[in-house]
Amino acid sequence: MSSTNKSSLLFSELTLRGITLKNRIVVSPMCTYSCEDGMVNDWHLVQYGSFATGGAGLVVCEATGVEARGRLAPQCPGLWKDEQIEPWSRVTRFLKSQGCVPGIQIAHSGRKGSTVPTWVGRNSIHDKDGGWQTIGPTAEAFGADVWKVPKEATVEDIHQIKEAFVAAANRAVRAGFQVIELHFAHGYLVSTFLSSATNKRTDSYGGSLENRMRLGLEIAEGVRKTLPEAVVLGVRVSVTDYTDNGWDVTQTQEFAKRLKALNIDFLDCSSGGLVSDVNYNCLNTNEVHIKSAALIQREVGIPTGAVGKITDPHFAEQILQEGGATLIFIGRAFLNNPHWPYEAADALASEHTFKYPDQYDWCIGWKGFAKWRKDIHKDRNNN
Repeated sequence: MSSTNKSSLLFSELTLRGITLKNRIVVSPMCTYSCEDGMVNDWHLVQYGSFATGGAGLVVCEATGVEARGRLAPQCPGLWKDEQIEPWSRVTRFLKSQGCVPGIQIAHSGRKGSTVPTWVGRNSIHDKDGGWQTIGPTAEAFGADVWKVPKEATVEDIHQIKEAFVAAANRAVRAGFQVIELHFAHGYLVSTFLSSATNKRTDSYGGSLENRMRLGLEIAEGVRKTLPEAVVLGVRVSVTDYTDNGWDVTQTQEFAKRLKALNIDFLDCSSGGLVSDVNYNCLNTNEVHIKSAALIQREVGIPTGAVGKITDPHFAEQILQEGGATLIFIGRAFLNNPHWPYEAADALASEHTFKYPDQYDWCIGWKGFAKWRKDIHKDRNNN
């Protein structure tokens, strides 16, 4: 163990709506394409369970379809039917047993759905091969290998989608989730309604900023009203689309103000994913996310999450200390090391702010370290 910092914000508790996170470390939702008929299985139990034993305060499980057509790929999880509740309950029960708060991201893929898993490619799947009709604000394909042209959503379709989000959120609560994140980013359905680069509608769901925000705000309002008061509700947004006539940080601030008025509890700031011709290798998306999270938290007064290749505990701490965010969302670092918080605890925590699982504490935790030091001192005296 290295030197500790008892004033660490990364290892301080955070209470939202009566739900207390033991630290500010959040596992960001990451797709794994490992389901059949939307049912999670042992893979998900082991993966998310490892993050919980690794010390995360909150684990947000991967994008979960509110409709079967709202999946990215056939192998994505779902909460569009009651049979999918109990498999998720196995996961939430274990996370809670480790002192970790279980969260889930519910989503609708929109025009980016009906594709193969990422490790296969990003190609659209023909209907004859198990694909399905996608849907969007207008009948324009995402582009590149995602060639499938979505159906332009009717007002009736929009009402069905709103109801699907509400129903999925309630199933998530029945499955034991205490935090729900609405996925309004990355060019998925709501993101395409928000951006004028993809929303060419002329009705009340297109045109002005007010109209383009309407679907997202109606979903957020409907879900918040039906959820128990103690359930935390957040939203993931793309703060910019990196394209002409696209969504940007200024519009995100206005959206954040409206979401705050609907009693949304936090905003998870990501970016991009709307169109196919952006070269992300030329962009510093991580800096965009972090600066935007700081700006929105300061100007709007809503807690934000910073995300984007945050691997250094000291950098995570710096973001929090400077008021850049309230939560630190970590993805790839957890895949590389499900026990990443242990390394962070070595640098920033103390025995009062971080507890290892009992099964590990006797060996590598504070108790184990104290015993090791005592044994070393005893050996030195004997010699």
